[in-house]
Amino acid sequence: MGDVFKALSDSTRREILLMLIEESSSIGEIAENFNMSRPAIAKHVKILQRADLLTIETDLTDGRQRNCVAQLEALKEVQDYICKLEKFWNAKINNLEKYLSKKNT
Repeated sequence: MGDVFKALSDSTRREILLMLIEESSSIGEIAENFNMSRPAIAKHVKILQRADLLTIETDLTDGRQRNCVAQLEALKEVQDYICKLEKFWNAKINNLEKYLSKKNT
């Protein structure tokens, strides 16, 4: 899960992932949307790939091209973690509300 948080900590990587959710793209196509070099985008893609947030697949219509495809299953573990935190804090807030309502009566 640490790799996912590291990957998502960078705004460029978050933007790349949002782009790939809409449509798979090559590194060159991704780079066209940013003011940075293709090798810099490739480094961001590598980090997203290591975090299992995307895969690189051979294009079915052009076997020479490889496309980045979003893989959001890795976010399930993060979602579960956030849900646990939300339950924890909701319980704390509910207890505080009960305490304050008793104190005011």
